[in-house]
Amino acid sequence: MAGKFLRSLGIALGAFLTSTRVFAAEGQPTPGEIGMQDSVTPIGDSIHTFHNGILLWTAVLVSLLVLALLVIIIVRFNARANPTPARFTHNTLIEVVWTALPVIILVIIAIPSFAILTDQLTMPDGQRKYLGSNIFSFGSVDVPAPALTVKVTGSQWYWTYEYVDQQKSIDSVILSEADRLAQTPVQPRLLAVNNMLIVPVNTTVRVQVTAADVIHAFAVPSFGIINDAVPGRLNETWFNARKEGVFYGQCRELCGKDHAFMPIAVRVVSAEAFATWMAALQSGSVADANKTLPPLSAAPAA
Repeated sequence: MAGKFLRSLGIALGAFLTSTRVFAAEGQPTPGEIGMQDSVTPIGDSIHTFHNGILLWTAVLVSLLVLALLVIIIVRFNARANPTPARFTHNTLIEVVWTALPVIILVIIAIPSFAILTDQLTMPDGQRKYLGSNIFSFGSVDVPAPALTVKVTGSQWYWTYEYVDQQKSIDSVILSEADRLAQTPVQPRLLAVNNMLIVPVNTTVRVQVTAADVIHAFAVPSFGIINDAVPGRLNETWFNARKEGVFYGQCRELCGKDHAFMPIAVRVVSAEAFATWMAALQSGSVADANKTLPPLSAAPAA
């Protein structure tokens, strides 16, 4: 009976795994995923390494330790094994260990965590090095100083992207379902917008974040960035995307009834394509500038 149950469980699990995406696609979430979206920036690399190399294994080891202690207690200290219960009330050594051990674990987690947070909020200057893909070799990645500054303003319920040095701005609003399905190729549901934020590849982009009305939050998982958009305050972060493509995000702060309909779409293009797009934007409309971009590649079905 037990063997039949295990075979049935294995068949069901196999069918589930083959019918779902276990890991996220690049730039957007996918159904059934259990992993983070692929990273395309130095900060994203650091977050992945920190999560997969430290947090995950720390959680696994702590869980196994707790499980082992529970098993020992169940086996050695049940009523049958101990018909006469012990009368002591505490053990000083155990008290010290279970107080000190969590503190040590938290300190081990905190050190690289604070380093990543510092990197996220420290603007590159062309000299400071960043963690990159190996969290244990501090200063492993050179990041050039920002060559482009974008001011992001959150409003109920859309984003405004201002290219500060070029003195041009665009509004990005979620597409209606009819407009989304009319696109070629069709972009992901609840993530498609009328105007994407266009940035060049392999370029450090300074992102200034604020809000016009209530608190929002600007987040793009593949870039490893999330920053609160607070009225009257200018927060700052940065990214340097090494791959071309479209990378999606969403508002991460509950900002009203249409909070779920406030997506972010960042399109990373070649330096030449960006220069052409910006020249067209400065001399015409956003729609005219978007026509100069290469056609979008097909996106996975949402």
